[in-house]
Amino acid sequence: MKGEFIQKLESRGITLDAMIDTALELYIGDEGEKVRARLERVMLHYLNDINVRALLTAALLLEEGFKVEGDPVNLVADELIGIDIAEYIGGKMALFNFFRYDTRKPGILKDLPLFLDDAVGGFIAGCMTRLFEPPLPPEEEEKENHEDCDVIADGEGEHTD
Repeated sequence: MKGEFIQKLESRGITLDAMIDTALELYIGDEGEKVRARLERVMLHYLNDINVRALLTAALLLEEGFKVEGDPVNLVADELIGIDIAEYIGGKMALFNFFRYDTRKPGILKDLPLFLDDAVGGFIAGCMTRLFEPPLPPEEEEKENHEDCDVIADGEGEHTD
């Protein structure tokens, strides 16, 4: 069963398959079907993330309520939304991917309006970056998990786990 948010995107012509096809247009490699399946899981995960949904919703609302002629050079809010989505999902590395998708405008990106092309492009760039992020070595993963533990201060100002 499709979620309400995915249906909202689909009502604007933004389907999961179209986003995956767009992402794969700039993919360089020979494992397209394997990448497609993994990318679908990553995208579905982030389409359920409240922050990604909020930023994509902002772009949807801007398309409905903010009218501007063309794409003025002094309007950068559309790129900022795309950059924020990309970096939220994929970190700083996703910024480079965002500019790649933003300049080439593959797939559905070339047909989307002002705010949605950058928001969806940022989403795609972030997911593609996350998909190819190398896993942490086991000792680093353990260290990272340990650093995420809550630290509680005792009465003496000393920190304990």
